[in-house]
Amino acid sequence: MREKIRFFDVLRCVAALAVVAIHVLGPYRDQLGEIADSAWMTAITVNSFSRWAVPVFIMITGALMLSDTRPFELSYYVRRRLGKVLLPFLVWSVFYALLSGLTFDGYDSVVAWDTLKALPVHETYYHLGFFYYFIPLYFVVPFFRYLVQHNDRLAVIAMTSLWLGITALFLFKIDGPWSQELVLYSGYLLLGYCLFQYRWPPVGWLVVLGCVALVLTAYMVISHSFANGEYTVGRWLSYKTLNTALIAAMVFALGRLVAERMSEGWLDRIAFMSRYSLGIYLLHPIFLWPVRAYDWYFFPPVIMIPLLTLIITALALAASWLLARSPKTAWLVP
Repeated sequence: MREKIRFFDVLRCVAALAVVAIHVLGPYRDQLGEIADSAWMTAITVNSFSRWAVPVFIMITGALMLSDTRPFELSYYVRRRLGKVLLPFLVWSVFYALLSGLTFDGYDSVVAWDTLKALPVHETYYHLGFFYYFIPLYFVVPFFRYLVQHNDRLAVIAMTSLWLGITALFLFKIDGPWSQELVLYSGYLLLGYCLFQYRWPPVGWLVVLGCVALVLTAYMVISHSFANGEYTVGRWLSYKTLNTALIAAMVFALGRLVAERMSEGWLDRIAFMSRYSLGIYLLHPIFLWPVRAYDWYFFPPVIMIPLLTLIITALALAASWLLARSPKTAWLVP
């Protein structure tokens, strides 16, 4: 069990950093022609190379929950699994809805109220969109858990392979009933399980395919954007496409290899950050807000993106740790 815990700690940490980096570089995306081409391409390359972060979080969930062989208890599952995520999501959604009314000219309560009213169908702040496709996966997990427990390795791999084929269709805009968000996201649960339990696909193939997908993703986004004279991504930066799935699978497998070779001291430090990875995800926009609102991007992207990513992550980690110290607020950063 020790290897499993360390392994997921490493993945949670790198995924949290990648998410923060994606949001830090956000303002650069629409500055094609306004900043140097080299600076813009640096930001877009980082963006293209970081899209695996959200899928990796889903894959960790799949690896853990589908591997659970204990008898399924609905009340425990709803209270300890679904409730643990749902309640903080609702509270933070209200908080960020109120924050959305803050402007340079004062507080706009109409904007805040309109944002809050849209909560059932739309995120109240950009990073909370993740929960709109992540929370429904909790209703899929019990069925997938039954599926993997009552089918052999070959059958589970076959179903995962079918899903990978569907992500390829979606990438090239061949749409159909398979293009539903729940279908496209739920496959990451199976992919995480296969990588964890079967080490499939093999890491050697994943490194080759993942690196090709990384380069191809960045190339397609940059070339299409220059051709159109504006930031253009098609579906290459979607979380639901084959290129992103291959990159995420590569990161997942490499994270396992790295964890096996790390010292105990580093693993302990990573475990501390991993404990607050969801808190980092929930809180980092609070510290990023003034940076983006007041355009505190003083240096080229090659310096600014990693610098701000580290600073914002550290602040969000500290805030999560402080909230977790009190039983009255610990549930906000589960």
